[in-house]
Amino acid sequence: MAISFSDLHTEAGLKSLEDFLSGKTYIAGDQISKDDVKVFGAVAKPGNGFPNASRWYDSVSGILAARFPGEAAGVKIGGLAAAAPAAESSKEAADDDDDDLDLFGDETEEEKKAAEEREATVKTSSKKKESGKSSVLLDIKPWDDETDMKKLEEAVRSVQQEGLLWGASKLVPVGYGIKKLQIMMTIVDDLVSVDDLIEDHLTVEPCNEYIQSCDIVAFNKI
Repeated sequence: MAISFSDLHTEAGLKSLEDFLSGKTYIAGDQISKDDVKVFGAVAKPGNGFPNASRWYDSVSGILAARFPGEAAGVKIGGLAAAAPAAESSKEAADDDDDDLDLFGDETEEEKKAAEEREATVKTSSKKKESGKSSVLLDIKPWDDETDMKKLEEAVRSVQQEGLLWGASKLVPVGYGIKKLQIMMTIVDDLVSVDDLIEDHLTVEPCNEYIQSCDIVAFNKI
């Protein structure tokens, strides 16, 4: 489609563009085309007296900016000046018919791959950094020498929550025939509070049937 307007740097030229765009979204219809890019490269930003031309200019400008982010004014896109209207006359813009220009075609395989890589990078960078972990050694004491230590340990290990992993254990003599349970656990720091674990689980029912007290022996960051 050959589109030609008079000098678009004059009021008469802008008036001809204004009249042409009456009732139209773009030069060639409802979709932006090479004709819009050519005219855009040859016209200065219309003033308030040209509402149709101003609306069209802002629309084309926004699409080109989104399609070619970071392009400087005056840089040619596919052989056409997309910004710097003072650089060419309307005749030069009309004569510069670049059939290879494809601003709105399907994405190439390279573009799709680049988009996927960018999306993967964004997802990776936005993932929450994994919380730190700690290794904790607990001393768990029974009520007396008659306490069933096997059931005591079962009661301890029955406490389960996200971020808590029970480890190795052993019985350690205390005196007078009484033994205490030493047990390791690994916790995710942001998910498990050792103090809350002791106060809300290990020293209340049903665990307190076997457990008299619970103390932290060692607490080390992993």
